[in-house]
Amino acid sequence: MKKLLSSALLLTMSLFMTAAPKINITNVEPKNWFVGMKDTKLQILLTGQGIREAEVTTQYPGVTIDSLVKLDSQNYLFLYLDLKGAQPGEMPLKITLGKKSQTVNYVLKAREKKGEERMGFTKADVLYMFMPDRFAQGHADNSKVKTRYPYSIDRSQPSLRHGGDLEGVRQHLDYFVDLGVTALWLAPVLENDQLESETQSCYHGYATTDYYRVDPRFGTNAEYRRLIDEAHEKGLKVVMDMIFNHCGDKHPWMADTPSKDWFNSPNYGIQTSYKLTPAIDPYASEFDLAETVDGWFVESMPDLNQRNPHVMNYLIQNSIWWIEEFNIDGIRMDTYPYADAKGMARWMKRINDEYPNYNVVGESWVTEPGFTAALQKDCPLNKENTYLNTVMDFTFFDRLSLAKNEETDDWWNGMNRIYNAFVYDKLYANPSNVLAFLDNHDTDRFLGETTDTLMLRQGLALLLTINRIPQIYYGTEILMNGTKKITDGHVRRDFPGGFPGDERNAFTPEGRTMAENAMYNWVKKVLHWRQGNDVIIKGRQKQFIPWKGVYVMHHEYNGRHALVIINGTSAAAQLETPRYKECFSAPVTVATEITSGKKYSLDINTTLQLRPRQTLILEY
Repeated sequence: MKKLLSSALLLTMSLFMTAAPKINITNVEPKNWFVGMKDTKLQILLTGQGIREAEVTTQYPGVTIDSLVKLDSQNYLFLYLDLKGAQPGEMPLKITLGKKSQTVNYVLKAREKKGEERMGFTKADVLYMFMPDRFAQGHADNSKVKTRYPYSIDRSQPSLRHGGDLEGVRQHLDYFVDLGVTALWLAPVLENDQLESETQSCYHGYATTDYYRVDPRFGTNAEYRRLIDEAHEKGLKVVMDMIFNHCGDKHPWMADTPSKDWFNSPNYGIQTSYKLTPAIDPYASEFDLAETVDGWFVESMPDLNQRNPHVMNYLIQNSIWWIEEFNIDGIRMDTYPYADAKGMARWMKRINDEYPNYNVVGESWVTEPGFTAALQKDCPLNKENTYLNTVMDFTFFDRLSLAKNEETDDWWNGMNRIYNAFVYDKLYANPSNVLAFLDNHDTDRFLGETTDTLMLRQGLALLLTINRIPQIYYGTEILMNGTKKITDGHVRRDFPGGFPGDERNAFTPEGRTMAENAMYNWVKKVLHWRQGNDVIIKGRQKQFIPWKGVYVMHHEYNGRHALVIINGTSAAAQLETPRYKECFSAPVTVATEITSGKKYSLDINTTLQLRPRQTLILEY
């Protein structure tokens, strides 16, 4: 009998132990954190089977647990801590679930820099934008990287992966230095482990499936840090492309959603209208606003709900983690107005409070300056501050895209469009914190299907001298062209020489054509002239109404001058200096054209002959 009872007891205990919850923590985010932050609060997201019912304690000095938050899913638990008195070290988190317990040693690091020491990109910089997949391949073979979903590398297909990676970028850092750009804006580098078809892939990076991991086809987190460190050694900044509006539909959150309100419009309930006006329209209907900000960008990119405080805490901390852990020098935020305005303002205030000299630029594809200005920090048009330092100047892009195909012969045509656009700079709280560009990965290339170097020089001369932060798109310096008539891939072609087997290497003068070298050398001269040039960076800008087809922009700082002269017609033209005598400080001014070195003698009665579409950048 005793033996039977003993066996029954052992069986009961065995069943109990088998039925007892087993702790299986599959993820901890953020991966680590930092002490000494101005905001000492920390949200840790624990993921694991049944983890929601766990209890968490810690005895780490200076750390208190504020709360444990349980949402709808059984497999997530939010731990909120205050690190006000904490020092660097391993913080033991004892996690108890039923009869089981497990200790996670969570690393708290010392900060490499104070927040005030982190300097963002400014008007003194020139950003160079490119897609890692299309720029250069550094590793021998990126086609066999382990991922959840199969993928193809096929350079013959414009919308499939081509195999570029971070190592390829690192190997060409000297190219950027030689060209004269000062900051690199890489399209998103985070994991995009999505289902791919025979004709479409997520090489672009805008469908995140892991916010703390570099896509393994681009490399590792360590390689990303190495790239940034070596870029800094060469005087180059690195801007990280982030997406808070949406993630990829193969993110684990889609298979197991933390809460019912984690996403807007679940199950692709609303497709965004792509109309951004409701975001600032004082008369906007609730229907139109919801369609804009709560609709999915595309079917494969579910819309995150920034009104959910746990979602927003996660995103805010993620951006801070990349700043602290990897030393990125700035952030470009994708699809900025599509996200909840209050949530994004909360994020930007946190960034500004922690890093007062940092910079973030928000993408806002609207061509009216009033709309763009309303998104900028401290804009007097707003009742509530956005705290967004820098906005993208799609107005300049749009007007120049039209002007390049027109004659400057009417008040609204040609270079008059540019003049009229700058009239509205008074709407901006800070025009110097507006990012201008001729083209990027989402637009037709400025050249279209042409090789019109005259108009390209006019566009670049304006872009690199106006009161803006300039951004150029990769390959512009070697006359890369293309349009989006068929697919985006035609404006995202591979940089020649960046990949094994390329017939030529356009990273070198020997691999470029005569026309490409001429363009490269012209751009290089302007970029190096611009570096540290206070006339452009700090100077007062003055523009003149285009006269007889000629548009003139003047810059002055402490007695030094720069004069940009553009013949906006396809015919010869004249610049009559009496109209511009306020730009000259002496009866006769000798000016140097910066790209050719040619001297020009300008007095108040000079008539300067201009060739068709000629561009001059004069300094004196």
